[in-house]
Amino acid sequence: MTGQHSSKTHATFSNRGRTVALCSVILLGSLGVTLLANWIDKHPSIPVIGSAQEELYLKAPTAKRLSLAFNGLAADWYWMRSLQYVGRKTLNFQETHPGQMMSLDDLGFLDLRVLPALLRVSTTLDPQFMAPYEYGAMILPTFNGDEAIALLNYGIQQNPDKWRLYQHLGYVYWQRHEYQKAAAIYGRGGKLPGAPGWLAEMDARMLAEGGSLQSARQTYRHLYDESNDDQVRQLLLRRLMQVDSLEQRELIRRVLNDYSTRFKRCPASWKDIAAPLRALRLPLDANNGAPLDPAGTPYLLTSDGCQVDLDPRSQVPYR
Repeated sequence: MTGQHSSKTHATFSNRGRTVALCSVILLGSLGVTLLANWIDKHPSIPVIGSAQEELYLKAPTAKRLSLAFNGLAADWYWMRSLQYVGRKTLNFQETHPGQMMSLDDLGFLDLRVLPALLRVSTTLDPQFMAPYEYGAMILPTFNGDEAIALLNYGIQQNPDKWRLYQHLGYVYWQRHEYQKAAAIYGRGGKLPGAPGWLAEMDARMLAEGGSLQSARQTYRHLYDESNDDQVRQLLLRRLMQVDSLEQRELIRRVLNDYSTRFKRCPASWKDIAAPLRALRLPLDANNGAPLDPAGTPYLLTSDGCQVDLDPRSQVPYR
């Protein structure tokens, strides 16, 4: 009996010892990640932004080994760094180029060379973390479509049952005007369990009208409806405004062409074409009768009144 009691006591202390050790590892690991994040926040000289020799702190496999049991936490940290990286680059551009319009179709001027690696690290640490894939699908095609495709193919490899990854990959191919590939990817995603019916329908739409504004509106609208990320949704809202503006400007150009054909000159002001503009049912500025873009900013008459363009102060992305 004494031997059995001693054995049980030893086992109890052994289990307690392992529990204490495990708790210590978790606490120390959490403390280490917190201290690392705080230290980096207080040392802006680290080459995350603006350095001519931008480099990633760790390669993805190394980061995964070092993070041990804290892969999810580390993935979140790299994901937040991705957002901060793009945000700081954007703010820096706005500060150094006041009044210049940014095009969402080409963000190469921001020099986002580290972003693909940051997203790779985050998804390597946690392959089931969907946010970096979605963000990568929105941003990477504007300056490196191949990186976007590689990221999403890795996501599909790790999560073959996630239809949203097929939606994002189809979007990337659509952005590259590769409508056959986009259609094939949408078709594959549409066959997955739980996929919405419209995803399969995008297969035919890509083949029939992949380059149309209506196709663009549908693509952005579906991405917006399915996204849970506020930053991505704001980006997609701007894309939808861009599509609406392109359609509006095409209608306004027709009015301008009709006027110049009829009167052999360009209108001197918006008031010269007030009646046909009202017929288009576009919102008009109360002061000068200028049609308003989707962000509520008046359009500009350019080229001596024969063309229409966005105001540089507008929130509508320029194209």
